[in-house]
Amino acid sequence: MPKLTVDGVGTFEVPADKRLVNALVDDCGVDQLHACGGVARCTTCRVEFVAGEPARMTKAEKDVLAAKGLAGTPGLRLSCQITCDADMTVKAISRLAGSGRADAGRRPADTMEPAPEWA
Repeated sequence: MPKLTVDGVGTFEVPADKRLVNALVDDCGVDQLHACGGVARCTTCRVEFVAGEPARMTKAEKDVLAAKGLAGTPGLRLSCQITCDADMTVKAISRLAGSGRADAGRRPADTMEPAPEWA
């Protein structure tokens, strides 16, 4: 099982291939935002990688980061477009607490949406 370390929260074993957004909430107890429901539209699920950033990126993630003016920001990724397939360390930078939102968003599906097309 991969280890997911969340800066300031702890280190957790998470099921292999679980979506990072769901692992943050389910396994790490982080109040991670995911306003669009994990379909790569809003960027509220963004995290900052400290270590173990995946080399590949979905086309949906690449496109939405570019549209929001966030492309090329070192370590900034969408947790809804990443699966936990290796050890990683992240900072949870988009959380419900302090956001002013009523809730974090509808729970993202267990499988990646949209179906991954690799950029």
